[in-house]
Amino acid sequence: MRTGIILFMLALVLGVFNHSVLRKEQTISTGRSILLDLAPRDPRSLIQGDYMQLRYRIAEQVSGDQLRDKGLLVLSTDSNRVAEFVRLDVGEPLAPGELRLIYRLRDGVRLGPDSFMFQEGQANTYAAARYGELKVDAAGQAVLIGLRDSSFNLLTPVPSKSSPE
Repeated sequence: MRTGIILFMLALVLGVFNHSVLRKEQTISTGRSILLDLAPRDPRSLIQGDYMQLRYRIAEQVSGDQLRDKGLLVLSTDSNRVAEFVRLDVGEPLAPGELRLIYRLRDGVRLGPDSFMFQEGQANTYAAARYGELKVDAAGQAVLIGLRDSSFNLLTPVPSKSSPE
């Protein structure tokens, strides 16, 4: 009996985890790509290694007594896919070119992932980050897929210098 309960719980945990991974993979493959202007913060953590804690400038534009613990923003994008805040979502239909993005209130407005991990020694490459590139699904779920510079170029790690053979 005890073994059966343990196996059931293990299957349940694995099922929930796999569902989450599949949902994120689907968002990456079918979601709309947008760029959020960044205000990067601390680029290093002694415990976690190199990373950049992200803060999105658009979150600074969202305020008011209407904010709940969790909700949706309505955004529009320009020709470079840079998102702009339009309004809080109250259920009305979206205009052409608009999309929804989930926000959460936790020490301010949080939009999508708030940190970007990178390989040790790559801090100089990612110091040029100006935009976070996110894939957003129809429900407003977002997945961070990379960082871009002020010219909209994707920032990629510089190959490390290998030791001579």
